[in-house]
Amino acid sequence: MTLRFVSPMFILASALVLSVGAAGCGGKRVVRGANDPSVDAPALSTSLDRDDVQRALSETLNKLRESPVMYEWRTSRPPATVAVFPFQNETSEHIDSMLSAMLSETETWLVESNTVQMIARDRQDQIIREVEGQQHPIFNPANAARYGRQLGAKYFITGKVSASDERARDMRRVQYFIFLQVIEIETSAIKFQARTYITKAIK
Repeated sequence: MTLRFVSPMFILASALVLSVGAAGCGGKRVVRGANDPSVDAPALSTSLDRDDVQRALSETLNKLRESPVMYEWRTSRPPATVAVFPFQNETSEHIDSMLSAMLSETETWLVESNTVQMIARDRQDQIIREVEGQQHPIFNPANAARYGRQLGAKYFITGKVSASDERARDMRRVQYFIFLQVIEIETSAIKFQARTYITKAIK
């Protein structure tokens, strides 16, 4: 019988193939790396994730870009002064970190548009403490216009996220609504509003 030389690399490759196959037979899933974009693609739950929020906020801000109030801001001299207040969570989920990110992204988007003068966040926090008291310095949407007047803002932007939850025997669907408004403080007129939808379902 003739003995054939077998390359060590061939032995190693064969062992790897067999180990992967054994893992597959055992029902274990292969975990992809973070650089694989398909990891974020499927909905693993009905909760909001980063991509959901960024996509919805981008759609809303694009609507704002084409709105009449944005045209007013582009042609206003001196630039209009704008305050962006915290986005409210009207869902049952803990998404405060995402709402904070939405606030920061909206402020950044407006600053980069070079159309308005933004009021610094620390100044807003100071006014909220003055209005609400040092013991409970929490943003109250009902007092947004009052904050804006004390800040010297001409407009304020406010937003919220709400949800509608539907369940069937073998399926759950949650529809999220991201709502954004621009309010003129002097007149309380709504200069812009938009609602963007995110629907997530899982069986």
